Amino acid sequence: MDDDALLSLATRLADQAAAAINAVRAAGFAVERKTDRSPVTEADHIAEALIVEGLRAAAPHIPVIAEEEIEAGTAPTDPGQRFWLVDPLDGTREFAAGRDNFAVNVGLVEGGRAVLGAVAIPATGEVFWGRVGLGAWKRDAAGTRPISVRAVPAEGLVVMGSHHYQDDPRMGRFLEGRRVARIVNIGSAEKFCRVAEGSADLYPRFGRTMEWDTAAPQAVLEAAGGTLRLFEGGGPLLYRKPSWANPPFICEGRPA
Repeated sequence: MDDDALLSLATRLADQAAAAINAVRAAGFAVERKTDRSPVTEADHIAEALIVEGLRAAAPHIPVIAEEEIEAGTAPTDPGQRFWLVDPLDGTREFAAGRDNFAVNVGLVEGGRAVLGAVAIPATGEVFWGRVGLGAWKRDAAGTRPISVRAVPAEGLVVMGSHHYQDDPRMGRFLEGRRVARIVNIGSAEKFCRVAEGSADLYPRFGRTMEWDTAAPQAVLEAAGGTLRLFEGGGPLLYRKPSWANPPFICEGRPA
């Protein structure tokens, strides 16, 4: 399969997983706790199985790293230079709490960089996808259209922040001296997508994330003309790190 076909595959599976998550939500579900005390639900497991089985059936030569398989100890320990990163339900805390800001992430990494990805937002029916260097798109009730980051409007930045860290004093220090229109605090990879589509401008992430949280939305963001850089040194966010954990980073649209 070429990269166009792989992107279509990722988008289709993210969309199907979103539908499965919505079905679980409608039927009701229990919340369990993983070893790190983070929540997990039936929706996480159903969505991951759907995505992982679909990827392995269509592209068996590309290893898959998926969040719940990592937790279970069944994921490949050395996926090589080209592999999928899957978060079947990014924002499980939001989902469990009855909020709408959760997502499905399916991204492809090559040579340490996120090169393509798809992000579905089940609660709104939106699907975002992109290939770095070739463009990004969004599908919703209004149809399918290309998306791109915007120039910062005159009234100031729309800043995305984490719902669970909305009182973090580091945000205030980071924004000192900037013209800010408002701060929007939500969960999940949706924050990347709002910057990518041009409805927000900046997303600083101070806390820990995992590689499956960021690969797909980073690809969408960069395909839409945005940038993601590390706080420390300003370099790129790279993948295939030993612990799968990311350092703090900054997502931006078009610079002011």
